[in-house]
Amino acid sequence: MKARVHVMLKSGVLDPQGEAVRHALGSLGFEGVQGVRQGKVIEIDLAETDTAKAEAVVTEMCEKLLANTVIESYSVELG
Repeated sequence: MKARVHVMLKSGVLDPQGEAVRHALGSLGFEGVQGVRQGKVIEIDLAETDTAKAEAVVTEMCEKLLANTVIESYSVELG
């Protein structure tokens, strides 16, 4: 089973990389971009076939390593 984890900075947390991208887009002529938030996507191949167990395992991975839950939020997709 494949899992895809989306990790983003929580709203209210300064995103300097997103701001740099927003500025660069403006420099390239893409006007009207008012904000950019940058995150990461992590794809994991799991041996687990039970969806509930897979979600529990990936959630534990996120809580322990993949996301800094103080400043980041995450979502998990299984497929």
